Amino acid sequence: MKPTSFVLGSSSSILAFILCLSTGTLGQETGDGRSPASGPMLNQGIEDYDTPDFTLSLVRSSQTIAALRPKGGDGFDFAPRDLLPERSQNGYFHLGDLTLRLRLGDSANWTNYSTAAVRAPVRPMPAFAHILASADLAATLPADIPLQIVRTWAVEDGRLVLRFRLTNKSTKTVRIGALGIPMIFNNVLNNRSLEQAHSKCSFYDPYIGEDAGYLQVTRLNGHGPALLVVPDGRTPFEAYSPILDKPDAWGAAPVFTDPTPRGIPFEGFYEWMVHSQAYAENEWKNAQPWNTPTSLTLAPGESKTYGLKLLVSDSIRHIETTLADNGRPVTLGVPGYVLPKDIEARLFLKYGKPVTSLKVEPPASIEVREDSSDHKNWRAYTLRGNAWGRSRLTVTYSDGTVQTIQYFVIKPASQAIADLGHFLTTRQWFVDSSDRFHRAPSVITYDREANRVVLQDSRVWIAGLSDEGGAGSWLAAIMKEFIQPNKEELDKLQRFVDGVLWGGLQTKDGPHRYGVRKSLFYYQPDQMTPNYYDSSMDWKTWTSWNQKASEAVDRSYDYPHVAAAYWVLYRLARNHQGLVTSHPWDWYLNHAYETSMAMASYAKGLAVFGQMEGTIFVQILADLKTEGMNAQANALEGKMRERADRWEKEAYPFGSEMPWDSTGQEEVYAWTKYFGYSEKAEVTLDAILGYDPTIPHWGYNGSARRYWDFIFAAKDRRLERQLHHYGSGLNAIPMLAEYREHPEDFYLLRVGYGGTMGALTDIDQDGFDSAAFHSFPDMLQPDPLTGDNGPNLFGHAWNTATYIVDHPEFGWVAFGGNLTVQGNVVIVTPRDSFQSRIYVAPLGLWLTLDAGNFESVEVNSSTGIVRVQLAGADQITPEARLRVDQPAKIAGVGTYRPVSPLNFERNAYTVPLGKEKTWVKLGTGN
Repeated sequence: MKPTSFVLGSSSSILAFILCLSTGTLGQETGDGRSPASGPMLNQGIEDYDTPDFTLSLVRSSQTIAALRPKGGDGFDFAPRDLLPERSQNGYFHLGDLTLRLRLGDSANWTNYSTAAVRAPVRPMPAFAHILASADLAATLPADIPLQIVRTWAVEDGRLVLRFRLTNKSTKTVRIGALGIPMIFNNVLNNRSLEQAHSKCSFYDPYIGEDAGYLQVTRLNGHGPALLVVPDGRTPFEAYSPILDKPDAWGAAPVFTDPTPRGIPFEGFYEWMVHSQAYAENEWKNAQPWNTPTSLTLAPGESKTYGLKLLVSDSIRHIETTLADNGRPVTLGVPGYVLPKDIEARLFLKYGKPVTSLKVEPPASIEVREDSSDHKNWRAYTLRGNAWGRSRLTVTYSDGTVQTIQYFVIKPASQAIADLGHFLTTRQWFVDSSDRFHRAPSVITYDREANRVVLQDSRVWIAGLSDEGGAGSWLAAIMKEFIQPNKEELDKLQRFVDGVLWGGLQTKDGPHRYGVRKSLFYYQPDQMTPNYYDSSMDWKTWTSWNQKASEAVDRSYDYPHVAAAYWVLYRLARNHQGLVTSHPWDWYLNHAYETSMAMASYAKGLAVFGQMEGTIFVQILADLKTEGMNAQANALEGKMRERADRWEKEAYPFGSEMPWDSTGQEEVYAWTKYFGYSEKAEVTLDAILGYDPTIPHWGYNGSARRYWDFIFAAKDRRLERQLHHYGSGLNAIPMLAEYREHPEDFYLLRVGYGGTMGALTDIDQDGFDSAAFHSFPDMLQPDPLTGDNGPNLFGHAWNTATYIVDHPEFGWVAFGGNLTVQGNVVIVTPRDSFQSRIYVAPLGLWLTLDAGNFESVEVNSSTGIVRVQLAGADQITPEARLRVDQPAKIAGVGTYRPVSPLNFERNAYTVPLGKEKTWVKLGTGN
């Protein structure tokens, strides 16, 4: 069966653009059916070695890795072995190569060196005992290099080790301003189907944590084994540098390049930077680095050895166990590494040596105090953020090991969301009634560098209120109201719905009623006054849709945004008084339903894929059933079953118009769970684990892999790993949903909550919300365009909650709240942005409010009684609506319900609220 990953939908222009970004033939046969010719590297063949963890293959002439197959991996190879013939030419990097930037003596000039630039057979050196292979690399380096470099592959204590010994062979000092070890693994998805990619390829993520740093390499299918690259000796992970394919508009100015073509299916390779000062002073001089850049000076005759060790973990969930078993520092943060100022966070450290010092930079940005209680070989600390922004905690151990942990301090989550709503409905509120494209009134895209709304962009959707890149801001505004309804802001958004969305962005009548346009803005110069369009922009590419193209309704990805807007207004109108007044609640729910059905009718080509925010359709169906709208519910369920039935038959049912994607998994998981396709839901969840890590770094923790949307929806258009792009919030939805069914799987909570909180790091101190953070070391800053931020806020709104956990090692901890223990009673004050959802993990108890807010929750660990305190009544919320669910079936735990009788309607208990506070007691008794 032909894989759906390459059914790219109806837009041939998008297909052309993808091909433009990835025009190489790597992995393909030549025109006459032959495989591409091998390069000079392979003239001497390949030699195999057996180690306790791997079957290792080295290219004889270079002694670089040809294959790296873990034992117990059923032949899986972490190296791009199948691409070796094509990649055996000059300029291609392999694991075992080295890059350097050196300065000799008093020279003011830096010189770059690479073992991959010009291949020549290296000189083998004697191998003995634990040494597998060793070589002098002089032959593959320029003759003027002042260093002798000897590389060794060895097995020590059963582990594979790669080492480089650098010796100054000159009569002058040599300053090593940059030293990188290219990390070459098979993340090359070019010309592969989804089945091939998931069986052959890996992704890798860095913990840029100095001596405690590591690289984790995980298979696309999320299965074990996983590979860990850790320092051997003193080889700190100081920085993480991309290796680009060529200097072009889609990336940073490259230092070293590799011809493997980057594009949608391949983001490029990276280097483990041991020293980076020479880059920090030049190419990266405008960025704030993760760690302090360093260099090293070697005196004549002096030597220095650097090395990396390769470890195997039997599963992604056991990565930290593998680190601990191999004597590596292990770090675990609760609720992660994003610190709202009103949260008392926890940090747990495990290492075989005592901590001798803790240093916070900027000074006092985080308050750290050590806890005295016992946590089974973990050192425990309580942290509180003081100063907004990035912060680095440096931990030094008694053996000299230095570890850095990157935090991001934000305002209290509720305040960050309030600031966002204010910014969106004031600074981004567009009211020009004379606008030619009828975009007013609306919340429109914003440029933070220029500090103005964006009314023109050659990627027309960005200025056209549609697609993720243009709908992002108004979707974010809508989802903010779901979390924190504000009457003044909602009055504006109702005007947007009635004046722009319904009848403008969405067709009100005609043959495509309820169809959603691709863009309100378009490029049609023959309809405009001369010089109307900004001449500084390139209007000649496929992205500049004309009027006819902009009015097409065949792009399925535009529909969930609109459906979500109607659904939020339905929920607010249904559960509050006088908050949403333009239409009755059923008008909004019916429009949400019709929009969902229209997607399945008008956008069939792309609707076969999972949609970002597709979880909204599951919720619309649930509410149709709750409201007794059975005909609509049956029709919607039938349409969605057709899609789920297709996914159930596919090996990896989460393609998109892109050859590989990380956003459709959210909806695929939701519907396959709903329809009982549990095996396919598990396949989907495993795949998410393959690209969504938990790492002691705010930028990477829970940051689902995305690397091309800066091109489609950002100001700085770069093919670059995006940190906390909307994949973070969306992929957290299935992670947390699965956790609530399996609260023993703490790993899921950590990943999911990391993605949920990551969305808030994109909001600046004034409330501006960036599309994502640029991870390349020459930038390390948020993009100045709002772009496609809306789906991330959707994910945050869907996920945000307070989770209460009794961990076997850490005891009682809370994600999203502050926790105290008084005897047998655990008291938690919610501090998440919503304060309307609480999960009590030991009981599998999921408490949610359709109206009202939680002020505190008390769990009696002895009796099982749960008491919740609700905020007082106000004019729009005179009563709360409490849902009590138990998605996890915990042995010995009965069915929870309110102890005192309460009216139960529409699957929720109605709780009359007092002026100050109202307590509700829950138990399992009759």
